[in-house]
Amino acid sequence: MSLINKPAPTFSAPAVINGEEIVENFSLEQYKGKKHVVFFFYPKDFTFVCPTEILAFQEKLAEFEKRNVAVVGCSTDTEETHLAWLLTPKAEGGIESVTFPMVADVDKTIATNYDVLGGEYYYDEDGKLAFEGAPIALRGTFLIDKEGIIKHAVLNDFPLGRNIDEALRMVEVLQHHEKHGEVCPANWTEGEDAMNATRESVKSYLSSH
Repeated sequence: MSLINKPAPTFSAPAVINGEEIVENFSLEQYKGKKHVVFFFYPKDFTFVCPTEILAFQEKLAEFEKRNVAVVGCSTDTEETHLAWLLTPKAEGGIESVTFPMVADVDKTIATNYDVLGGEYYYDEDGKLAFEGAPIALRGTFLIDKEGIIKHAVLNDFPLGRNIDEALRMVEVLQHHEKHGEVCPANWTEGEDAMNATRESVKSYLSSH
């Protein structure tokens, strides 16, 4: 079920912040009323595609922060594994230098509530609880506004790395709409013309592009 225009599921979970400190009760609620949030899930620590995405988010972090956006990552690994990975140099497959929060969803409830878990639990013919699929998070990305409402979401299968520039572009689209009330056409980027939600505005835009 789509979470668009619904409140982002709340949670309180362990996380690593600033690349070095474990906190026990991290929550996105701290940003409510203050910041937009890009909350993303990735499958596993110490893997292959995941560090490329996480480091790409870090490379763009200043651009997100300039727009008053918090970036937060999450996987089903433990906070201790997160910390070990964060302390491992890039040359050795680590993500050293990453400073945004990394949430540990060990019991998989966060991934389940955001509907990004790569499989599902069921009861087999013997009445025993079983799991079909992969009990880790898919590559889900959620853009949450200052009121805690999900405004954009995209979900990728495990092999398909996401586009961090597109995540930043969607922040710009949302913030432009919030500030000006205009709607943004296909491939819109910051600084380009947008439109009012009227037929006349659309006709004018299309005739000039």
